[in-house]
Amino acid sequence: QVFVDGAMVDKAGTMLQQNCKIEIKKGMQYVSRGGIKLEAALEAWSLSMKRMVCADVGISTGGFTDCMLQHGASRVYGIDVGKGIVHWKLRKDERVILLENTNARYLTGLPEEPNFVAIDVSFISLRLVLDKVQGWLNESGRILALIKPQFEAGKKDVGKGGVVRSAKVHREVIERILEHSIALGLKPLGLIKSPLIGPAGNKEFM
Repeated sequence: QVFVDGAMVDKAGTMLQQNCKIEIKKGMQYVSRGGIKLEAALEAWSLSMKRMVCADVGISTGGFTDCMLQHGASRVYGIDVGKGIVHWKLRKDERVILLENTNARYLTGLPEEPNFVAIDVSFISLRLVLDKVQGWLNESGRILALIKPQFEAGKKDVGKGGVVRSAKVHREVIERILEHSIALGLKPLGLIKSPLIGPAGNKEFM
């Protein structure tokens, strides 16, 4: 995208002032911001998606799924309690198998064991989803979970607008998720901050 003096210009042959400010900005690489978050995790931990069978729990628009596919995933199972919100680009992609109107908590398994599962859920504790998802994986499978403190902290710790601002509460939430994961037999391999904050201003972690 080309911007001239702060305004986007998309018409070929547009005449410009000699002293104008020209900026070229990269457009969105993925169908939603989720792809940027997942890409940061893939880079931080040198994770490869090539030929992977993946699952995207809480697919929503499909940012995570788009990122997986662009990084070489062979197939992605997109799971969401909603319906009709997945981007058309992904709906028509034969590598995407959509399971809409589906609550991951009640899904006993998938047609094949995934190598990689990404979780981005709202209005529910991540711990409730991990309980079920960990049983889907193959022996060497990995889970990437987006930790949203506003859905993990107690009501007293969630401030105005649903935002958790306390670093202490952030730490407590992360510790509970890690402890729960270990109790399930999972082995935590890393933790990073999301490169983007949530829509309301919440810090998120992966």
